[in-house]
Amino acid sequence: MDDRRVALGFCLCLNSRMATLDNDDLKAIKNLMEVTIDEAIDSKGLVTKENVSHLPTKDEFYTKMDEVMGELKTIREEQALQSQHLSDHDDRIEKKSGLTWVYIQMNKV
Repeated sequence: MDDRRVALGFCLCLNSRMATLDNDDLKAIKNLMEVTIDEAIDSKGLVTKENVSHLPTKDEFYTKMDEVMGELKTIREEQALQSQHLSDHDDRIEKKSGLTWVYIQMNKV
């Protein structure tokens, strides 16, 4: 990292009329750049890692979605079974109701 600072200082001083930058100057430039970048992020509403740190990772998300889809599949299968049981009960009730109606009609005579 110090090599880059020396290189930056050297590049900026190619012209002999320019002043040499020391470490304090480079720190000040770095701080100014950080503030400028932070302001740009805020003004444009860009998302940073800090903004999404509470979200699950891709692997965590897909693992949870697999669980949820498995539960949904199970619920749909159970619903189909319950629907068939209800239909069977309906048929039995209709059959018994018909027999009861016939019994009542026969006893009226």
